[in-house]
Amino acid sequence: MTDVAQIWSYLSQGPLLWLTATLAAYGIGDACFRAVNRAPVANPVLIAVVLLGGLLWLTGTPYATYFEGAQFVHFLLGPATVCLALPLADNLPRLRRALLPVAAALLVGSVTAMTSALAIAWAFGADAALLASLAPKSATAPVAIGIAEGMGGQPTLTAVLVILTGITGAVIATPLLNLLRLKDWRARGFAVGVASHGIGTARALQVHPVAGAFAGLGMALNAVLTALLAPFVLGFFVN
Repeated sequence: MTDVAQIWSYLSQGPLLWLTATLAAYGIGDACFRAVNRAPVANPVLIAVVLLGGLLWLTGTPYATYFEGAQFVHFLLGPATVCLALPLADNLPRLRRALLPVAAALLVGSVTAMTSALAIAWAFGADAALLASLAPKSATAPVAIGIAEGMGGQPTLTAVLVILTGITGAVIATPLLNLLRLKDWRARGFAVGVASHGIGTARALQVHPVAGAFAGLGMALNAVLTALLAPFVLGFFVN
C-alpha cells in the first residue's frame, strides 16, 4: 500500500495524468450519451464533471493540481468558440431575414436571465458578493468571470454557476422546447445560446445545424450585452 501511495503521489503531480483523466471522463460521458440515443439527461459534460469531481474527492487532489494538467483543454475553449462562427457563416441569409426578432429576443432573454436569478437570490437574502457572482451566469465562462470580478463577485463561484447553468440548459432545453411546440430551429437555437452559452450551444449543434448556428450567435451576443447591462441590473438589487 505504501508503494501504491508513493506511485500515486508521483503520478498525480504530472500534467499528463489529469489531461488523460479529463479526456477519459468525457469519453465515458460521450459513450453513455450515445448509448441512450443522445437523451438530453445523459449530457456528456455533466457525466464528465461528476466523474472528475468524484476522482478528485477520492484522491484528495486540490483543484489547482488538477488544473495544471487539464489547462490544455481550457486553452482549446478559445479556438472551439471561434469555430462556432463557421455554421453561423453558412446561415447568414437566415440571420439577415431574422435580424429584428433576434435583437428583440436578445434583449429580453439577456435581461430576463439576469433579473430572474438576481430576484430569486435577493429574496432569499443573498449578499452583494453572491449577487454579483450570479448576475452573469448565462454568459460564456471567460466573459462571465471577468464581469463578476469587475462587480465585486467571486470568480470561482461564478465559474461554477456558469457550468451549472450550461448543463441545466443543455439537459432541459430540448424537452421544454418540444413541450412548447416550438419548431423554428432559429428560435430554438438562439434561445439555448442566450440562456446556456457554450454547453447549450454544443447541444444545439447536435440537434440541428441551424439551431447550432443561431445558438452560437446567441451565445456571442449575450456575452457582449451581459457585460454592458449586468452592472445596471445588479444596481437594482444592491444598495
